[in-house]
Amino acid sequence: MTDQSLDARAERAGIMPSFKDLFGETQVTTAETKAALLTAMGLADRDLPEPASLPFWHVCEPSQPVGIVAPEDWTLTLEDGTEQEGRGPLPTLPLGRHLLQSAGAQCWLLCAPGKLDLPPRLWGLMAPLACLRSAAEGGLGSYDDLAQLAEAVGGAGGAFVGINPIHAGFPTEPGGFSPYTPSHRRRFSPFYLPTGAQAAQPGPILILPEELPARLHALEAEYHASDPGDAFERYLAHEGAPLHQFATHQALSEKLGTYWDKWDSAYQDPTSDQVAKAARDLDDRVRFHAWLQYRTEGALSEAQSRATASGMRLGLYLDLAVGTHPSGAETWADRDNFAFGASLGAPPDAIAPQGQNWHLAPFNPRHLEKTGFEALALTLRQQLRFSGALRIDHILGFERAYWVPDDSPGAYVTMPREAMLAIARMEAARAGAVIVGEDLGVIPDGLQQSLIDSGILGCRLTMFEHAGDPPWYKAPQDYDEGVIASFSSHDLPTWKGWRDGREVKTRVELGITPAEYLDDTLAWRGREVASFDGATEPYREDAPADGLEALASFLAATSARMVAIQVEDILEMEHQPNLPGTVWEYPNWRQRLPVGVDGIANAPLLAKTARIMKRAGR
Repeated sequence: MTDQSLDARAERAGIMPSFKDLFGETQVTTAETKAALLTAMGLADRDLPEPASLPFWHVCEPSQPVGIVAPEDWTLTLEDGTEQEGRGPLPTLPLGRHLLQSAGAQCWLLCAPGKLDLPPRLWGLMAPLACLRSAAEGGLGSYDDLAQLAEAVGGAGGAFVGINPIHAGFPTEPGGFSPYTPSHRRRFSPFYLPTGAQAAQPGPILILPEELPARLHALEAEYHASDPGDAFERYLAHEGAPLHQFATHQALSEKLGTYWDKWDSAYQDPTSDQVAKAARDLDDRVRFHAWLQYRTEGALSEAQSRATASGMRLGLYLDLAVGTHPSGAETWADRDNFAFGASLGAPPDAIAPQGQNWHLAPFNPRHLEKTGFEALALTLRQQLRFSGALRIDHILGFERAYWVPDDSPGAYVTMPREAMLAIARMEAARAGAVIVGEDLGVIPDGLQQSLIDSGILGCRLTMFEHAGDPPWYKAPQDYDEGVIASFSSHDLPTWKGWRDGREVKTRVELGITPAEYLDDTLAWRGREVASFDGATEPYREDAPADGLEALASFLAATSARMVAIQVEDILEMEHQPNLPGTVWEYPNWRQRLPVGVDGIANAPLLAKTARIMKRAGR
């Protein structure tokens, strides 16, 4: 037993005692859930420390007074490793994460700009990288395809090309292909390296159990035939132990199975003697997986260079998944930064009355604070090495994250919002990049204002931007300035599909939605479409209401600094890339585009969209 009660320990750990759901009902966190979440944080049967003479972290700005007083003599370790000692006021600090120690306590000083500059009025294209190649071309889309697409969009006046996450996945498990369930978010997928490999009979749907082994086999042949020379050796030396550990995990997963929690216990510890011996025994395989990262980072760097050389202001617009697979390479190497025994998810709502469990390991906020948010900083920095803009999926998790224990109802865990936003500003400032926070859903009070204050762009989906009922739509001039506006997203209907109620019909066809709701739902969609057609009328000139030109003209006229058009709309596709709530019932992330990069580049609607955006000053 401990001196602190369960309720007191849960409150100190940031576990919210209750919350209001989408329907306004108060949901109370049960004792079982509190105990389970404390265990997931590594705080079971432990009293949390009393407040010290210094806070765990403090946000300040470069070259400005730090705004915190050390109680006694202090030691300050700057991010570059240099140390200063003193007493009294602290010196002004450069950008970075710095450690203050005084009176037996420590405080991380997170020195970041108070607000990022907003980008000018820009537009760009969103595209699914894996599916960029047509059925006739076959194979997976590649980083070279991405570079060619960026050159085409840049030549048309676009500022960015956005893609889904390209984190390292699971080479031995084709079923684990969702870009939002990665194995490691600081490593990249080599499956997008250009090779001639493809499934035996390419079709409109990617056959991943054939595509991925074919791609890997081709890369193995290239590895054995190549001599990367000194450049590869310098890369290995620079990346050091973290890369070796990742490559060791990949080699072990080929031998022991995809998920490390199923391995013999000796191999579950990356620092064990058995793992060290296995790394030596599998040396060539470990080196191969390191070489894949070397090649992948080189390909990404080239793609970004080609994008910006084409005239793009931002180039690649990458996407950071909200969490990582609980049994992937990231959690194997970095156990302390994650909570185990609980998953990220979402509380019950109208779309998922039973709630959602995303089967993703959440960051442990207490360990993040202890380490000065190092894991978050490194993860953001790695993505920003190869991009001019980065989308942070479900940035609501910077405010509070919904954790679902294995055997109990879920609850919200408060996250250190101001510190995490400071880390995002810090890394964006280092890279000279734009940060976009996906702030859709039930928004905690104050979060969107904090994003505005930070210069981090929010997301606005036109299909949901209602300004009253029946569904009147917000006028373009009423959009917030600090956002990226688009009609929908990869999880939602395309422009053509929305107008036809395609996702509504698909859910009925798959048995997800009862058939008796179909007529009423489609009738409501008809009212939405008619209302939106009325909203676009002043902006579309002679374009038909159901044409993409009408939508593009409306988006171009918004106050939003960034506007995104989806390639599925440029190609007048009906089916959306991903249908939430399905796994294999719907071909999520696997629908090839009807044409390849050349077809997109020459699509009449891309040229028309470019003219509309230019006319609107984008």
